[in-house]
Amino acid sequence: MSAPRTLSSVAFVLALALGCTTTQGGVGLRPDGTPRPEACPEDALQAMRILRLRVVDGANVELDINQDDVSPITLYDGPVESMLISSLGPLESPTRLYGRVWTEGPQVVVRYYAAHPPDGDRIPICAVARLSKGQLRKRPDSLPGTAILEFSKAGVDIVESFR
Repeated sequence: MSAPRTLSSVAFVLALALGCTTTQGGVGLRPDGTPRPEACPEDALQAMRILRLRVVDGANVELDINQDDVSPITLYDGPVESMLISSLGPLESPTRLYGRVWTEGPQVVVRYYAAHPPDGDRIPICAVARLSKGQLRKRPDSLPGTAILEFSKAGVDIVESFR
């Protein structure tokens, strides 16, 4: 069986067994407007175990599919659709990642709650966007509820909980 076929089979089984829920609502905020810690839902932990996605796994992502390869980009508070540009374990480009953006505070926080491979169903995951050297820091000319970033790409890492 080929790798893409195997991935779609795993995704189908996960969708049937786990359902594809997200936990984007109800996250409390710190005084600076950034999200408080959040547990990774059990269905996402189980899906990541089945896919063998571990905390050490990371990839590259286009932060907003609607602004790919643009500089600078503007992210808005709320939902975001990103795209893998390198493989994250068995998830290959152009898998979509669905999550939420928080723009309060000095830098953007992006948490991902689901992945949607091109040949399968949505899979619950827990991952975060990261970029070293403060490069997810928003520009000072960002308006409230927005974050202007110099780069459209970032790293994405699997997590077991959101901090």
